[in-house]
Amino acid sequence: MRSTPRAAGRLARPAILLATLCLITATAGSAAARTSSTERPGARPQAEAALAGSHRDTRVIPSASMRALPLKAPVVAMAATPTGQGAWRVGADGGVFTSGNAHYYGSTGGRRLNQPIVGMASTPSGRGYWFVARDGGIFTFGNAHYYGSTGGQHLNQPIVGMIRTRSGHGYWLIARDGGVFSFGDAHFYGSAARSGAKIVGLAGTPTGRGYWMVSNTGRVFRFGDAPGYGDAVSRGVTDVVGIAGTAPIIPQDLLGTTGRAAASSAVIPLTAHRSTALIHSP
Repeated sequence: MRSTPRAAGRLARPAILLATLCLITATAGSAAARTSSTERPGARPQAEAALAGSHRDTRVIPSASMRALPLKAPVVAMAATPTGQGAWRVGADGGVFTSGNAHYYGSTGGRRLNQPIVGMASTPSGRGYWFVARDGGIFTFGNAHYYGSTGGQHLNQPIVGMIRTRSGHGYWLIARDGGVFSFGDAHFYGSAARSGAKIVGLAGTPTGRGYWMVSNTGRVFRFGDAPGYGDAVSRGVTDVVGIAGTAPIIPQDLLGTTGRAAASSAVIPLTAHRSTALIHSP
């Protein structure tokens, strides 16, 4: 059933937009990993998922480490530090650019790769990171450990990204057809491999017991304990490039039924442009 991966689409513009999205949501995502002792008494948690599209202009947060440097390859992915006060950017060649309090732990820049880099994830401590290539090959740096890869396997569609588990002792890889590959302590909760959708991104739930994936048309698939908050299909877009969860853990009694959570969802813009939207449960 497996065949040789097809060539991936253009990487530069979607990656920069996804980097912008990740910085916008980094602080909220960092807070999600902390315990409820940091929450205000009586405050109602919110669950959000952010979608980014590339058909309109989007505010790009510049990186001081990249302003004066010519790029040998386009930036394709980004990961925030645990504090949200820094970030790593990785190019298709594996070159790494740091900003804020992100430290450099190595790169594949200057090495010959079988396939270009398409995604990255940072360790929980922020003292290391992983790269994933289009064929599912994994590269580790700092205190990031290797738990397996699809490098050398024949895939129906190329890998488009990765996310790590809460513990950092595993990770998921996502293919363009919605296929999910789990390694280490990452559990498999389902895939969209038979949906016919072109998957462009994956985001894990705060509990680590589920994930969302999104297609280029803004259709959101959810698995495990990932609640539904809506999607961007009704907007008629075809250039969504990623998804990021920004929610704290929601108590089960507050969530109620999935239908109730979905019914209260709404879409609001993150910026003045319709190219970036926030889907949330008010």
